[in-house]
Amino acid sequence: MHPSSRQARIAGSLFLLLILVAPIRLIYIPDTLFVGGDPAATARNIAEQATLFRLGIVADMAAGLLMIFITLALRRLLLSVDEGMSRAVVILGGVLPAALYFANTVNDAAALTLIHAPPYLDAFSQAQREALALFFLRLHGQTVYAAEMFWGAWLLPLALLVYRSGFLPRLLGAWLFVNGLAYIAQSVVAFLAPSCLDSLSDICSPIQFGEIAFTLWLLLMGVKPRANPL
Repeated sequence: MHPSSRQARIAGSLFLLLILVAPIRLIYIPDTLFVGGDPAATARNIAEQATLFRLGIVADMAAGLLMIFITLALRRLLLSVDEGMSRAVVILGGVLPAALYFANTVNDAAALTLIHAPPYLDAFSQAQREALALFFLRLHGQTVYAAEMFWGAWLLPLALLVYRSGFLPRLLGAWLFVNGLAYIAQSVVAFLAPSCLDSLSDICSPIQFGEIAFTLWLLLMGVKPRANPL
């Protein structure tokens, strides 16, 4: 195996792990445990399935670590294309999102503490604790919307690196660029026009398969230098 192909498959394997791990807290746990507009039911579900909720916290931490390792692997793969943009990939796609992932676990930990109601929280009524727990859960969600800005921003230099590389398809580079713009648009709309977010997400969802396509290419094809990359 060509050394670069080995590096590509390492990056692809890490990316695949992220694709499997990140949705645990992002999608599965909210769909399973959260009841919209009902803090009491949400608190009850979390109390009854605390281990699952804790798994979500661990999944967020794992996702943060994976982002760092993914971007380092991609930097090694694409360093020869442009050192500056490779560095931007690590900062925008690894360091900054990882910091948000880890900081966001505090919101979940706070919600879990309120739901378990240790004695020092007796000053709050049960309804108050449940409302505060829901507040922290929603703050977690708002932090995710903020993180989408970085999820999109790091894909822009990555897309340019892929496009210019000569050993990865230019089509993937273009797709990743649009994928990044979709994340940025979702982040902005989440705060400026939240009522439009669902409609925008329906449009962006197919575009965001670019990351999956890129991951599969790295895993299955590696790198294939060609005179005229498509």
